[in-house]
Formats: sequence, C-alpha cells, structure tokens
Amino acid sequence: MGNTGSVKAEGSAEGRGPGGIEGLVAGLGGGVLRPGDAGYEGARRLWNGMVDKRPAAIARCATPEDVRRALRFARGAGLEVAVRGGGHSIAGASSCDGGLMVDLSPMRGVRVDPARRTARAEPGVLLGGFDAATQAHGLATTMGVNSDTGIAGLTLGGGLGRLGRSVGLACDNLLAAEVVLADGRSVRASEEENPDLLWGLRGGGGNFGIVTAFEYRLHPLGPTVLGGMLLWDWSAARDAMRHYAAFCAAAPDEVDALGVLLTGPDGAPMFAVSAFCAGPVARGEPALRPLREDGPRPAQDLVGPVAYTALQASADGLFPRGRRYHWKSHFLPGLEDAAIDALLDLFARVPSPMSVLGLQQAGGAIARVPTDATAYANRGAAFDCIPIAIWEDPARDAANVAWSRAVWEAMRPFATGGVYVNNLGEEGEERIRAAYGANYARLAALKAKYDPTNLFRLNQNIRPAA
Repeated sequence: MGNTGSVKAEGSAEGRGPGGIEGLVAGLGGGVLRPGDAGYEGARRLWNGMVDKRPAAIARCATPEDVRRALRFARGAGLEVAVRGGGHSIAGASSCDGGLMVDLSPMRGVRVDPARRTARAEPGVLLGGFDAATQAHGLATTMGVNSDTGIAGLTLGGGLGRLGRSVGLACDNLLAAEVVLADGRSVRASEEENPDLLWGLRGGGGNFGIVTAFEYRLHPLGPTVLGGMLLWDWSAARDAMRHYAAFCAAAPDEVDALGVLLTGPDGAPMFAVSAFCAGPVARGEPALRPLREDGPRPAQDLVGPVAYTALQASADGLFPRGRRYHWKSHFLPGLEDAAIDALLDLFARVPSPMSVLGLQQAGGAIARVPTDATAYANRGAAFDCIPIAIWEDPARDAANVAWSRAVWEAMRPFATGGVYVNNLGEEGEERIRAAYGANYARLAALKAKYDPTNLFRLNQNIRPAA
C-alpha cells in the first residue's frame, strides 16, 4: 500500500551523483542507512514477511527537501528507487534490491483545523495516528480498516474504509496534495492548481510523483459510535451469509458491514460481521437491528457503544507485521447464493487457521461519484472479495498461495471484472487496466505529462502514453 516509484538501476549506492553517498548522508535530515548499519535490518523489513528485499541504501526523509535530495542522488547514481510510506504493499513495492529506498516514515505530522474541518497529514502517517489526531476534535474521514496501514498508499489507491459508504473514499476527501515530481519540482495539486494532477492522485497510485503532504476534508463523527462483531457458528454460516447479503443490499449509507469467514479460538470455522453505523449511537441501534435480530441469531453479539478509534483498530490482531500474506481480490456486484456456497466450500479447506476471507462492503456514497470524476473507476461494486492467506512457515507457502488463488478463480464468474488497485500483487498490465477501466487512457496521458520517462514505475504502473 505504499507510495512507490522507480528508475532503472544502473549505478551503485556509492553513486555518481554530487558528493556520492557521503554527500547524501551528510545532507539528509533523517539520515541514511546502509547494510551493516544499526537499524538497517528493521528499516528494510516490510509488513508482508514474504518480501525480503535489500536496498543498497535507505534514505530516511524528514522533509520535502530530503525527498528532493534523495531523488537527485538516485537519478545521478542511476539507482532504482522505491518509495515507502507505511510499507503495506502486498507486492512489496515499497522496497527494492540494490537500489535506494526513499523512506517517508519519519514524516508523521498531522495538523487538524477543526474550524475548517480539514487535516494536513504527512506521508509517513499511519491510519491509527491519523484517526487519533482527528478524533481529538470529533472529526474523521475514510481511512481503511487496519490502523497499521499508511495513509499515503491507501489514499493514492482510492481508499476503501468504514466511512466510505457515508462520505466517500479517502481519495474523494482529498482536497489537495503537495508533490515532488519526477523532474524535482515541488508543486501543489488542488482544484485551483494543477487540477489534472489532483484527479490522477485520487486513485492513480504513486505514478505521478511523491506526495509529501495530503489535505483532507473531515466530517463530524464520534468519539463514540455503535459497532462491533457478530459471530455465527459454522452450522448457521450459510443462512447467516444470505441474511448478510440481503441486509447489505438494503442498508442505509451510514451502515458499514464487513463480512469475514475466519477460524475461531477453538479451531472451528465461523462467519462474522464487523458492523458499524456512522452516526450517533441512538441512530445506530435501529440501523443495525435487522442484521442482529431478523435473521439467524448470532452465537455472539458484541455490538455496542465503542470508541471509533478502537473500532478502527479492532482487526489489527489479525494482521501483524512480519507474517506471510498473499491475496488476489475481485469486486462483486452482489453476493449470490452460488457465490456464498463456493466461499463456504473453499473456506472449509483453508490450510491456515490464521487466514480470513473478507467481504468489504462498498456502494453508498462511493457509487454516487461519476466514474470519470477521479482516477478511481470501479464505483459500481457492492463488495470487495479478498481471500487473505496468512501463515508463518515458509514451507507452507505453496499451499497457502494456492488456496487464495483458488478462491479468486472460483469467484471469477460472480465478479465485475474490476479490481481495487491497492489489493493488486504482481499481476500484470491487464489487471492494472482492470483497476482503472475507461480512465486508463486519461491516466496514461497524464503520466506522459508529469512523468514522461516513467521514473515512478515500481508500483501498479501506468505507462506514459506514446
């Protein structure tokens, strides 16, 4: 989920740029780490334990000038460049072998303007930090489902999250951005300045530059909301999933219901829903009542008043850094009975008890934005279906990867053909085009304008139009 870019590796970390690596070390406010330095091993590690890349150097950027300096050095040295925000890219695009990692994680400032209901956040900010800063003022905007994720990659890829149905995607709430371009210039992208660039940043990934600051629109929320988990035993899972599908089809925009097949503490599979209402607790009770009471009764109903920040962090235990992860996702237009049967059958054969199969609800405000209003194109989907294989033993790689791929294959007949770019691994140009649909040609033209040499290409890459 990182904000990423690259240039062909031709040099070495000692570099042919001005002053070589020593000049970079001396001039960079956040410091530079090389193999053998204290802190290098920790800094190169990413969230997905399957990724094991070793940059020749890690430039820890503390300011936009550090970013510009790191890029100048990399261009002069002919080094491949990877850009790290939160490091959550499933494909490991936040790092590279033998090149320069531009590490934005030291840039973690958040400034909230409660009067204007806006927030300015730097690219190293994680979701948990952003939510804490905005909730201090009773405000929020759409920000994913795992507090360890970086805001940069999440927003640039679109930004599905619990508030998406009520206020739109993270990128829909992006008002402006400060960007270092491939030629080293720093520009502002907003509706008034470089509006075409803002359009591309709203879902087009890290293809156009390195964002050094994001400005978001905020909305009143919390700090206490109604939310929590509902869990059904496996014997009731099929009926519960059908009830869930019907509930989601009729739910008001302020409701978000994330369905999950998981393995319980006793080793038995279960179906769960993390339900939430984006409004006062009193309004949430009638909004969630049909899910809780009208269908098969859950074995456990843990829905109640909860701090929004706690709800946002409630899935963190499922996704710790360093485990091995693999997934392939589909957008679904709905949840048919035949799709439910296929998901249950495949989850019954999941090789790891750590794995989950998620159904992230979309629709609502997301679907009301015109397809061409932002780079993010797949507005009509009802769910993002994500079989998330999670395990620890490298000897089990093949079995777990095969399982997530099998779920993906089984869901193809039920899918829209589109895909959420933040959930793409190394899947090729056809799948990248599927993420952008009719917007791809406009994105390729924008790429030719802002990055004609494809400097930023270590990502879900949009090649410049000829």
